[in-house]
Amino acid sequence: MAKPPPSLMDKVVSLCKRRGFIFQASEIYGGIGNTYDYGPLGVELKRRVKDAWWSRVVTRRSDIVGLDSAIIQNPRVWEVSGHVGGFADPLIDCKVCKQRFRADHLEDARCPDKPSKKPGEHHCELTEPRSFNLMFKTHIGPVEESGNVAYLRPETAQGIFLNFLNVMQSARLKPPFGIAQIGKSFRNEITPGNFVFRTREFEQAEMEFFVPPAENERWYEFWRKERFQWYVDLGIRPEKLRLREHEASELAHYSTATADVEYEYPFGWGELEGIACRTDYDLKAHSEGSGTDLVYFDPQTRERYTPYVIEPAGGVDRMGLTFLIDAYAEEELEKENRIVLRFHPEIAPTTVGVFPLVKKDGMPEKARELEEELRTSGFTCFYDEKAAIGRRYRRQDEVGTPYCVTIDGDTLTEGTVTIRDRDSMAQDKVKFDEVCAFIQEQIRNYKVAPTG
Repeated sequence: MAKPPPSLMDKVVSLCKRRGFIFQASEIYGGIGNTYDYGPLGVELKRRVKDAWWSRVVTRRSDIVGLDSAIIQNPRVWEVSGHVGGFADPLIDCKVCKQRFRADHLEDARCPDKPSKKPGEHHCELTEPRSFNLMFKTHIGPVEESGNVAYLRPETAQGIFLNFLNVMQSARLKPPFGIAQIGKSFRNEITPGNFVFRTREFEQAEMEFFVPPAENERWYEFWRKERFQWYVDLGIRPEKLRLREHEASELAHYSTATADVEYEYPFGWGELEGIACRTDYDLKAHSEGSGTDLVYFDPQTRERYTPYVIEPAGGVDRMGLTFLIDAYAEEELEKENRIVLRFHPEIAPTTVGVFPLVKKDGMPEKARELEEELRTSGFTCFYDEKAAIGRRYRRQDEVGTPYCVTIDGDTLTEGTVTIRDRDSMAQDKVKFDEVCAFIQEQIRNYKVAPTG
């Protein structure tokens, strides 16, 4: 029987390994389940996604500041927040195939021995549901005793709530204001999968926006629209995105409203980012648990209140995967098939490829000179002088480089270079000393190209 053609997900995973975006962690030792390392291009993609998020959420605003809280906090933090007692999934084990399933996701699960059947429909012997806490435990100090138990944080949000007073007072802020953080979190997920969509170690980009209770609904609507638009502005196709409000039965115990920005992945619609109204639950819980008064006193109105919180929270790894999937395209040209990643230039791992047409006549020296100027101007560059120029273009198309500059005979005689656009494949002649300005202008005026 002929093998089925690779799916879009298979193609993206293969490209990530082949071109140095993402590797299986500990691969030479057989790997470890759902754990990944980011290669040279992957780490640049993640960095640029984080920079774009930080710029939009923090740098461009005067009412949001940053924080970097500790991964290991006092264990009481997680008891008070409800994570120790309630951060759990209901699990069912199959005694036959030894597979573990989430009890609330059985309808979507498949029996590993017969994928056409759901758990319980084949020769399964399922246990009763039991609770499984998702936090990773560790120990502080040289002796493993129960009194030394600590946890790797399952979210970055709690560190922000703990520092509410510290930040508000030191930064001289008053509601409405926000505190943002990007950092690692850890969850002992039972059913990780779909590449880096759900992993046990992941990076979060979260912001807690503290507002007067009366302004809660207005700011919730603002951040729903703002976070959705960020993805569109960075090139995600709007028809592949949607905002989905949670039903009452889906809401967390602390939330009065939550909306997910969802993307249509090759495996179906999935959450890309959540925007939640957490009310005053967290600040009140930590105020009571710590004995510290976490309220805001308005000196003008003489009012004391615990702020409500609007929380946009997304996984950076999932964002990167989404940009990869959405950017992937294949085009049939006259003589070949072109694979291209249509990244927005703001998040493309490499901004400019620099090529001497041939390895002689002073062209490599001029190309290196231009590369140095571009790097000094803040562009990420890739220098390549091997293979035919068309093949070099294709290599950069496949990793999403938006612009390629070729040093040719005209550079030496007329002082011009050829700049090729990734999306249109159009070429422009530009003066050697105007290349940086030309590319900056192209990025400022960038329009997302249609995909087939």
